[in-house]
Amino acid sequence: MGDPHRVGVVGLGVISRAYLDTLAGHPAVRITAVADLDAARSAAVAAELPGVAALPVEELLSSPHVDTVLNLTVPAAHAEIALGAIGHRKNVYGEKPLAADFAEAQAVVEAAAKAGVGVGCAPDTVLGTGIQTARAAVAAGRIGRPQFATAVMVTPGHERWHPHPDFYYTAGGGPLLDMGPYYLTSLVHLLGPVRAVIGAAGRLRDERVIGSGPRAGERIPVEVDSHVCGVLEHVSGALTTLTTSFDGVATNAAPLEVHGDAGTLAVPDPNHFDGEVRLFELGGTQWRALPPSAGYADAARGVGLLDFVAADGQRAPRPDGDLALHVLETMSALLRSAAQGRRIELTTSVQPPLPVPLTPAEEWRGTTGAPSAAH
Repeated sequence: MGDPHRVGVVGLGVISRAYLDTLAGHPAVRITAVADLDAARSAAVAAELPGVAALPVEELLSSPHVDTVLNLTVPAAHAEIALGAIGHRKNVYGEKPLAADFAEAQAVVEAAAKAGVGVGCAPDTVLGTGIQTARAAVAAGRIGRPQFATAVMVTPGHERWHPHPDFYYTAGGGPLLDMGPYYLTSLVHLLGPVRAVIGAAGRLRDERVIGSGPRAGERIPVEVDSHVCGVLEHVSGALTTLTTSFDGVATNAAPLEVHGDAGTLAVPDPNHFDGEVRLFELGGTQWRALPPSAGYADAARGVGLLDFVAADGQRAPRPDGDLALHVLETMSALLRSAAQGRRIELTTSVQPPLPVPLTPAEEWRGTTGAPSAAH
């Protein structure tokens, strides 16, 4: 597999632990540096990882010991860090969304193309056995021709559990930009790209109350819509009805359902890597669970970065910047449609990424010696 790919991590908040658990010690990558606005936090993380330097952000972006910058900052900083990395001829792989708005995301993708470096972006949950098994079932004709889909995400809001939830309610946040990438990226895998959208949105409260941590009881402002819904017109002709909300309590709706003329698939939560895929065939009498047939088995946050690194020079990375840009434009167009009260056609399109063959955990984790780039 050659020398490990060198990774520098910027942003050491809550999500960073999941990435570090997957990437630290993996034979395909080596974490060489970490950075955070809180210098004490970056020093503490570096102390846990042998050979890792705690650096100021700008020094990490320019470090000759970093090949790819893993950008785990808040959404409002995604574009700034990505462009800084690209300016130093680094690849960049970031948390979703690609940027806080579509124009910034376009600038990132264009700058990367000009510099000849790669851009990758979460979510990587869609590469697990849940979405990939569902995709394989659609491709195999198990539901016939796909006609339409539903996507539903309802929660009271992340302030109940997150100790610093402010960014969920500022530019780049809200239920659509926060959770929508899981659903929309899955829908591109399942039904292909989107050509137009119609949206509606609103907010029920102007402030939220933090429910845990040192700031429990503090009120924070809500600056974005907290309930967004709409209709997606896919290039294939299929339609998706989408609901994302921080204003509900619970729902019995399946996170994703794909309906065809010969059957319906119930698809598990795209915020998880696995989960049961169920099929109800036309003329059948009950739902049937489908065994995992595709995807990275027992996957975890960070598998997308491993896929991104493994793709170097051999195939297109599955979680690439073009896909993230298309998803972000879809979300941005939904919000603009809601504000303007009209149907909006998209300017981007994308081919669905290569499907993921069923890959045992031992293989993608690099514990069998099998080169993950073979996939």
